[in-house]
Amino acid sequence: MRTLLRRLLLALLCGGALTACHKSPTQAEWTGTYRAALQLPGGELPFGLEISRENEATVAWLVNGSERVKVPEVTVAGDDILLRMPGFEHRITARRMGPQLRGELLLLKAKGTRQQIPFTAQRDQAPRYFPDEATPGGDISGRWAATFTDDEGTTYIAVGEFKQQGSIVSGTFLTPSGDYRYLNGEMRDGRLYLGTFNGGHVFLFHASLDAAGLLQGEYWSGLASHERFTAYRDADASLGTTTAVTAMKSPLQPLGFAFPDLAGSIVSLGDPRFRGKVVVVTLAGSWCPNCHDEAAFLEPYYREHKAAGLEVVSLMFEQLETVDETRGAVQRFRDRYAITYPLLLAGISDRVDAATKLPQLNGVYAYPTTILIDRKGQVRHIHTGFSGPATGQHYTDLTNDLDQRIRVLLTEKT
Repeated sequence: MRTLLRRLLLALLCGGALTACHKSPTQAEWTGTYRAALQLPGGELPFGLEISRENEATVAWLVNGSERVKVPEVTVAGDDILLRMPGFEHRITARRMGPQLRGELLLLKAKGTRQQIPFTAQRDQAPRYFPDEATPGGDISGRWAATFTDDEGTTYIAVGEFKQQGSIVSGTFLTPSGDYRYLNGEMRDGRLYLGTFNGGHVFLFHASLDAAGLLQGEYWSGLASHERFTAYRDADASLGTTTAVTAMKSPLQPLGFAFPDLAGSIVSLGDPRFRGKVVVVTLAGSWCPNCHDEAAFLEPYYREHKAAGLEVVSLMFEQLETVDETRGAVQRFRDRYAITYPLLLAGISDRVDAATKLPQLNGVYAYPTTILIDRKGQVRHIHTGFSGPATGQHYTDLTNDLDQRIRVLLTEKT
């Protein structure tokens, strides 16, 4: 890992251009489609990787079924390549060996923990779990009521929604705090193989479908997180009303905070820019997949309604240890979505820390948490979690609901 990074750095320093020290790779050598794979404790997680050229620069795309994530920061030095994941601090480093790439994915996790996951990519192969066709041995299309249990015995409920064509499966699990984004995979002889890598998170699911229609399996997130789950088909499955939701301790008490922005200036709701405005406050983190989904929705929505009196501010609770690392992570998050509203460095990604920083709340139970404040400074609505576009109609319903609530607040006078 260190050797590869030194090699890439040396190439960048040589005369300010890669061609000063290395022969620039041609399109025939690098561009194309690959079957990429990450090696997890539960097995192999394949995904699509496309490398191409845009405006004399090398770019890449991560492909998970219908989802395509652009990776604009790609550095090539001879036979080595570095891909920095958009909006995250993670990166892939690999070496080209003919039609194959070999290297690792580096994930930067909570409290500076690093996970180094083996990475390979084979050119001109489809990103399937298996190279040959097989009998599905079952169909999991539809809605499923699921229960997940981690290795410490903590449980939570989820709802699975899947589509299946032949042996190809796509869909997601909805949880009380959001969803597992665009999952895709295969059914093979009654076994489900499902996963995703979107640049930020590594999710892998294996399960068996028995004769009674019960789905039982395991779930891995990166190298450290492991859970077991069971699910049964239920057209009426829901997350119910047991989910803990954030609320104000006193409905009439105003929300207050003061945190630094990326330039170090302290920002609070008492600042002139927020007075008499409708304010959306979101508790988020650059490490959180559904926070990315929310930011992709909020930024264009903010630009559209700013002139009508809307303001947005995001309180970022991050995983990295130093201020400089935290600021860098938030800046990358901001740049990915071209965010123009303030992002404040609020604390670490710990629910207890977040609740301490915002004592007017009864607790913080999920990232993101979205708070709507009217022109008089009163909290009018709080939504816990965020269902992203991978959830289809759930995403549409949620964003429509937020839009309607905000429009009502915008019509009110101070």
